Amino acid sequence: MTNEIKHSIANFAALETSIANGEEQSVKELLAGQPMQELQKSYLLDLAKLGNNHAIIKLLNDIPLKK
Repeated sequence: MTNEIKHSIANFAALETSIANGEEQSVKELLAGQPMQELQKSYLLDLAKLGNNHAIIKLLNDIPLKK
């Protein structure tokens, strides 16, 4: 496994944890405006909706999709 893939997996796991914990600043830093796959974005949005955190939901909605 390449370092880039390991970093990507670790980043996604950290993003999941930050969303579940309602840590808006951490989510903002981890997203850093990077595009993401539609399936990943959809999953993270569902997770944020479970926590009913509107600020995090907005951050995720603003992330562009990878083409």
